[in-house]
Amino acid sequence: FGGAVLAALLLKWILPGDVQSGGNLGVPSLGTGITSGVGVVVEAILTFFLVWVIFASAVDPRGSFKQISGLAIGFTIAFGVLMAYAITGGAMNPARAFGPQLVGDHWKHWWVYYVGPFAGAVIAASIYEMLYLRNPVATVGTPESGVAEVAPGEAAQS
Repeated sequence: FGGAVLAALLLKWILPGDVQSGGNLGVPSLGTGITSGVGVVVEAILTFFLVWVIFASAVDPRGSFKQISGLAIGFTIAFGVLMAYAITGGAMNPARAFGPQLVGDHWKHWWVYYVGPFAGAVIAASIYEMLYLRNPVATVGTPESGVAEVAPGEAAQS
């Protein structure tokens, strides 16, 4: 949150007044005709996918793409912003909304950018943890069985 506030302060210092007022220092806003409820659902869905990709590529020890997890996460963020910019501003992160809101004192529909991402992140983390992280990796072959097969997680690393 501190970084977002510092970034908004930097924008306020650098940008001329008419540019600041035109863009509200980057405060996300709901599109024309979009209700707060729809905004919460869109932000929750965006954050759900973002957290799911983070868990699948960077957090899960069995993830196949640890070396390029940043690429998957970056593509997910880019997709989310492109898809939702006109609807909600595509914040996906409460810190992204908080800094400009605090510095610019623009708090309209503020709760959309806190409730939506929180709900989406909790749902994604809970489901991923239930489906993938709770179950230990089954060994393919035990020494007693005589099967010398490489485990799935080890095959991806070789």
